[in-house]
Amino acid sequence: IVAATVNGVQKDLGDKITTDDVTKPVIVEAIELGSAEGTDILRHSLSHIMAQAVKKLYKEARLGIGPTIENGFYYDFEIDKPFTPEDIERIEKEMGEIMKSNISFERIELSREDAIKLFTELKEDYKVELITELPEDETISIYKQGEFTDLCRGPHLQSTGKAPRSFKLLTSAGAYWKGDEKNTMLQRIYGVAFSDKKELKEHLKNLEEAKKRDHRKLGKELDLFSISENMGPGLVLWHPNGALIRTLIEDFWRSEHTKSNYSIIYTPHIAKVGLWEKSGHWDFYRENLFSPMDVDGQDYIVKPMNCPFHIEIFNSTLRSYRELPVRYAELGTVYRYERSGVLHGLLRVRGFTQDDAHIYMTLDQLPDEIKGVLDFTLYILKSFGFNEYEIYLSTRPEKYVGDLSDWEKAEEALKWALESSGLPFSIDPGEGVFYGPKIDIKIKDVLGRAWQCSTIQVDFNLPERFDITYRDNEGKDVRPIMIHRALMGSLERFFGCLIEHYAGAFPVWLSPVQATILTVTDRVKPYAEEVLAKLRAAGLRADIDGRNEKLGFKIREARLKKIPYMVVIGDKEAEEKIVAPRSRDEGELGEMKIEELIERISNENKPLT
Repeated sequence: IVAATVNGVQKDLGDKITTDDVTKPVIVEAIELGSAEGTDILRHSLSHIMAQAVKKLYKEARLGIGPTIENGFYYDFEIDKPFTPEDIERIEKEMGEIMKSNISFERIELSREDAIKLFTELKEDYKVELITELPEDETISIYKQGEFTDLCRGPHLQSTGKAPRSFKLLTSAGAYWKGDEKNTMLQRIYGVAFSDKKELKEHLKNLEEAKKRDHRKLGKELDLFSISENMGPGLVLWHPNGALIRTLIEDFWRSEHTKSNYSIIYTPHIAKVGLWEKSGHWDFYRENLFSPMDVDGQDYIVKPMNCPFHIEIFNSTLRSYRELPVRYAELGTVYRYERSGVLHGLLRVRGFTQDDAHIYMTLDQLPDEIKGVLDFTLYILKSFGFNEYEIYLSTRPEKYVGDLSDWEKAEEALKWALESSGLPFSIDPGEGVFYGPKIDIKIKDVLGRAWQCSTIQVDFNLPERFDITYRDNEGKDVRPIMIHRALMGSLERFFGCLIEHYAGAFPVWLSPVQATILTVTDRVKPYAEEVLAKLRAAGLRADIDGRNEKLGFKIREARLKKIPYMVVIGDKEAEEKIVAPRSRDEGELGEMKIEELIERISNENKPLT
């Protein structure tokens, strides 16, 4: 037991229980180390232990913040130069010494004035800044462990010795104070921690595997994409191999949308600023939009989202209730300003293509349309091999537009769709967008990591702002309801997830080269050309490695390229008109006729549903 809750409030084990009314029960519940709350307290305590170690080794360091995060913790420091891997090792070793010393965590409550005075004397300017930003009625507490003092709400372990040695410091990186690039650059040290060493070992193993799967590394090795500083950060160049995979994804997407009664549309890359002023995006997301450009005395911007364009198409003619629902879909490239510090390969970019769609319908059609989109989303995700998800219903945020009754109807429709589909989901309170609630679907990859991709959003607001209507069966103009949805999110992010999910070894239907013919000698090249022609005639993507190299070398090269099938052709194969294929996943398959190999590959050359 590492802490407790007293009437629902977390407390240190050393706290005294007090009450003003002895007639009311005081409910005390233990928090155990292995629980989610207990592990979080462990991680928070370790962040303090790490800060104490840094202050002991680098007396000039100034403290920033040190919160817990998923799987661990971090702490920010102002220090003259970045931490090196050797520094990280020293700090981790010093943490071990502090834990051996078994120093008690002592909680002390101070007045605002005393707290400011204390941290001013300690020359901890960032802590002073944090104190001045606290509400006037906030209880200010500090924690001491020996000579180390930190501003903290707690709770913590009883002492440093109570922390198990199931943690590991990983890396350090620059981080702006409060995430604002106008502020001082601090040095952030990341650590991971679990309640036992077995969990830590498993996590570190997954981290090593994640490094091998890093889409930036594999993107270069497999010649899929690049990002050039000459062009600008966050802007992706698709190389032939990556562009081919993207084309396969897009062709599948268009085909399935046509089957599902969507109309495919295209819209421009720029428009007048007034369009986004009218939609509200200019006011709500201004800091993430690119600056206007002057075109004939009018301000234009590159489009940050596609919805106003789709509304303009809907509004271009008088609509009847008989037409509804109207479904528009577009692979629309948009541009948003992301700070350079958050750009990350394909996962966070400044120019990306959304698999966007907007559906216009009556209120009665809303529940079934949401369920239809939900089913369609899962079908698409499963086609690419994603079968596990985390699903959230994000409700009304603090800052929103529209009538409360509309929000309630939208949230109820989203909830009904999830429940009728039998899908487990969590409520994410206050995380809806300003114009409506939404369903967010995070896909889980082979390592169990969750990636935000799919979203389904209900919108009563934009139809109102753009005054769009349809004519009902009584001849009256009625406001339609609008759904925004993206099944894959953005092609860039989704492609990055695919790379890491498969470690670059894409399923056959997505592989740039599905089979490569490996010749043993120059004598067999004529037969190899025959085999190549048959593979290509069957609609398969194949090539020949006819270089004057040893077979083992060619096989290793094909494996590095993660080609699904290697077709070995030597004198025997040429003489008997057969092939000796090797599978990337299964190894040698034995001799067979070329027709048998074509049938095998063709059976795999399709989406995974």
